[in-house]
Amino acid sequence: MILGDRIHSSWSLRGWLVAKLSGAEFDSEFLSFAEAPVSEQLAPLAPACTVPLLVTPEGIAIDDSLAITEELATRHPDSAIWPKDPKARTVARTLVAKMHSGFMTLRNDCPMDLARAYSGVAVSDALQKDLIQLQNLFAWARKTTGSDDGWLCGAYSAADAFYAPVAARIAGFDLPVDDATKQYVQLHLNDRNFRQWRAIGLATDTPLERYGQTWPRRDWPQADDLADLPSARKTCLGEPLNAHCPYSGKPATWLMEIDGRVFGMCNQICRDKTVADPAAWPAFMDLYHS
Repeated sequence: MILGDRIHSSWSLRGWLVAKLSGAEFDSEFLSFAEAPVSEQLAPLAPACTVPLLVTPEGIAIDDSLAITEELATRHPDSAIWPKDPKARTVARTLVAKMHSGFMTLRNDCPMDLARAYSGVAVSDALQKDLIQLQNLFAWARKTTGSDDGWLCGAYSAADAFYAPVAARIAGFDLPVDDATKQYVQLHLNDRNFRQWRAIGLATDTPLERYGQTWPRRDWPQADDLADLPSARKTCLGEPLNAHCPYSGKPATWLMEIDGRVFGMCNQICRDKTVADPAAWPAFMDLYHS
């Protein structure tokens, strides 16, 4: 799976979350949006030109998030990508399709930015219309499926993965939504996979100025829980808790230690950046805690 910038690439986040839901073993590579146009970086895989991009074992490159979702669900039918209940599955597919093709004002006015958050954002009539549609859609999904655990169609599914960047936008731009939607947003901010994605993005990526906004800045709304964490250090000895680097999916060969636990990276750059950025530590501690 080839993915884009963790801080800004909302569709890459969706693709990665769905891939995690599949339960499949997959390698991941990341492109830098600052380096060159994505289409140029993906030229060897033409006609594919966008991220996320899934290269199947047969060598077919799929660069559409919905197609990736369906392909992974077909290859891993016992996964949690789609709900097993027919009614919930139909609702989930409807939700995903609406996100795949809609909410353009929200996308354009509030680009995903997991490094910066704002206050006092002016909400246009068109943006307010998108927010009301989201609230109604979420309420309809929960009522129709009888979901009572906070997610849209019962247990976490592709429907929630597709709306994770929406939650990030609502949180980061402090957009006005009803209490039920605020609770749904908070579920995403607390989700282990979402936190890991953001934490590693903060450790490796640089926020791009073209996505910056002029609204007053504020702290990211999810606390990083760093108060009780000791310093991390590089180490040459030990057996890592993770067999593969969370950045690339490649074998973990470079080691670091946090609170007596040894974690592995695929190279020195990954390790050194993570050691230097405490924002990444809670995600590692959560991910490999036992």
